[in-house]
Amino acid sequence: MAQLHIHSVRNLINVRLRDIERVNVFFGANGSGKTSILESIHLLGMARSFRSTSARTLITHGEESCTVFGTTVSQKVTSGGSINLGVQRRLSGEAHIKVAETSARTVAELLPHLPLLVINADTFELLMGPPRSRRQYLDWGVFHVEPAFLAQWQRFQRCIKQRNSLLRRDKISVNEVAGWTRELAESGVEINRFRQAYFRRLAPCFRRYLAALAPELEDVELRYRQGWDKSVEYAAALEKSYEADRERGYTHVGPQRADMRVTIAGYSAADTLSRGQQKLLVCALKLAQGELMGEEKAAQCIYLVDDLPSELDRSHTRVVAEQLDQLGAQVFITSVNRDEIEAAWPDPGNLAMFHVEHGRVTSVTAELAGRPPDGIPKKS
Repeated sequence: MAQLHIHSVRNLINVRLRDIERVNVFFGANGSGKTSILESIHLLGMARSFRSTSARTLITHGEESCTVFGTTVSQKVTSGGSINLGVQRRLSGEAHIKVAETSARTVAELLPHLPLLVINADTFELLMGPPRSRRQYLDWGVFHVEPAFLAQWQRFQRCIKQRNSLLRRDKISVNEVAGWTRELAESGVEINRFRQAYFRRLAPCFRRYLAALAPELEDVELRYRQGWDKSVEYAAALEKSYEADRERGYTHVGPQRADMRVTIAGYSAADTLSRGQQKLLVCALKLAQGELMGEEKAAQCIYLVDDLPSELDRSHTRVVAEQLDQLGAQVFITSVNRDEIEAAWPDPGNLAMFHVEHGRVTSVTAELAGRPPDGIPKKS
């Protein structure tokens, strides 16, 4: 990302960022608006916040909408040219999306242009949360490395919705259920195949990052569970579970029940590890995913890291910073104190520093260079 313009996102009334580099640090007191900058980038890349599902909490009080514009380098454009993105959310929840000055009909058209990975307090859900959190993590990675995944995922969602609707009826057309079951089985097998292929690449990459971040956690294992008995075909599993599905009114075997188990010495990592160790583990998961995304020509990952030093001592903050730096992805980091990031980063001279105070963003880099600070509109 090369430029960013934020309008009416929480306390960020009118912020323009032009001095964006590969690694960008936003520092300031709690409540100053640091996290809202990351939230704005997330809005630009995914048309939603990572903090709330409600547009009302995102929009500045008294405003009807919030808007984020950005210019990003896209490898989908010939010669690695730039592309303009824009997202507006209204109080009604309505979203307006533009990609390269053209209105997008769906969020799926936006997603490939600004692939994002978030490391914040919610990232602990990868360990502590329900299986759905880990499925979303897997599917986000598969989406960016397997072009055919989205169509199969949409097909599966349509099929399972129709099948479950039929299962809840008092009178069921056996032929109609059989038709949706057959298509569900076909798409489910494809989704599982994509996930398994991705997981085979992810697991060794994760182990390598975890060895660098926390070598004492050598007994940690990742295991993928597909959501039905692996000894039988999915179509057979659906046939075997039909009566139970009919009684419950929903399909209870399949990719929608998949999970990624994280264990250490056979025990749940969520129940065994300290908070700091958990953060190192989820950072390893995110770093591994970013590396795999970066291997694809169509995706250049951007990390949004909220309060990097939280839960970590100085030495572990530094090792996470080293791995992020070596990965080569663009990074946006928040911290209360700039000194903590400068001390941790391998080459602090390459950091773009921004001070955030009461929703106003000042580029420290620009001040040192004698340029107008970011967040202040240029005079016409």
